[in-house]
Amino acid sequence: MNGEKRNETFRVVGLKGKSNFADFSTEVPRLAKQFLERVDELQAVTGPEVAVYEPKRDSDHAEGIYYVGVIVNEPLNNVPDGMTYIELDEEYALGKGQDIGNLHKDLKKWIEEQGYQRKNEAYIVETYHPLEDGGEEVVIYLPVQGA
Repeated sequence: MNGEKRNETFRVVGLKGKSNFADFSTEVPRLAKQFLERVDELQAVTGPEVAVYEPKRDSDHAEGIYYVGVIVNEPLNNVPDGMTYIELDEEYALGKGQDIGNLHKDLKKWIEEQGYQRKNEAYIVETYHPLEDGGEEVVIYLPVQGA
């Protein structure tokens, strides 16, 4: 896997959810579908779809917060009712691919090999990019602290 490390700022407008980590695989897409039904309420959609996740800190951490939405270029002061604007600015290790499960595993391995440390109190970001063949490329951003 070709990993990369860089500073990135994400400005996200979307819906906030909370569920058991075990249910993220069904709850996040469900909320994303709800968001996409409302995306035309936004004035300034400029980037790809995005999901932002609270990382699971340990085995006792059962519920997590997540956001689904889109990236915007400028900070927003006015967001539609029920939506949230968040801004993240971190150093991330990132990797791209279509197999999201293996991508997370490979990126974690790459981080370890580079001597970086995961930053477990910062949100994980995934952006989704449609491909011409109907598939989707995912870019995963895992927060790290330098080595």
